[in-house]
Amino acid sequence: MDRSVTVGILLFDEVEVLDFAGPFEVFSVSQLPNGSVRPFLVSTVSENGQLIHARNGLKVQTDYGFGNAPEFDVLVIPGGPGAREREVHNPSVIEWIKGREARVSILASVCTGAFLLAKAGLLNGKKATTHWASLDRFAREFPGVTVRRDVRYVDEGRIITSGGISAGIDMALHIVAKICGVEVAQTAARRMEYDWQPERGGEARA
Repeated sequence: MDRSVTVGILLFDEVEVLDFAGPFEVFSVSQLPNGSVRPFLVSTVSENGQLIHARNGLKVQTDYGFGNAPEFDVLVIPGGPGAREREVHNPSVIEWIKGREARVSILASVCTGAFLLAKAGLLNGKKATTHWASLDRFAREFPGVTVRRDVRYVDEGRIITSGGISAGIDMALHIVAKICGVEVAQTAARRMEYDWQPERGGEARA
């Protein structure tokens, strides 16, 4: 790699903590064998660059707002009550995601972050998954999406969705493997003491 891959993670009030913290950790601890370049540079973005209140009271000051966020190679959309109950009805967030889709190499969702991708029309005609407790609602509200109920993540090429909470770690490791190779992802998983095997529990487009 001749440069770091930039990763942006969208945050909002009542975001599920592990939805964003799991992928943040995966990308942050990943290292190339020669250590010459950090493979991933991770930052957070919210609608107004504000302090957000995640689930259960965790406060996080985001790095950017929509107005000054840089270009990202990978954009991660987490879930939680804030996604499925509030931001799915926020036109500013939906339009920002829609506008960013063509400008990233990979757009990924964790948990009910898939609702935001679907609301933006980005999952029509694709397979996708979300948190198990929201699968029925997801299928009802977005009939144009083929809902997968038995996998931890679904890789449709440029768009990847994962199941709930801890499944975002599997998905993030899968993305690391796609970009940097399986050995780099396995090393990151070992560093996190996370039991991960390539393709376990996931569905990737042939």
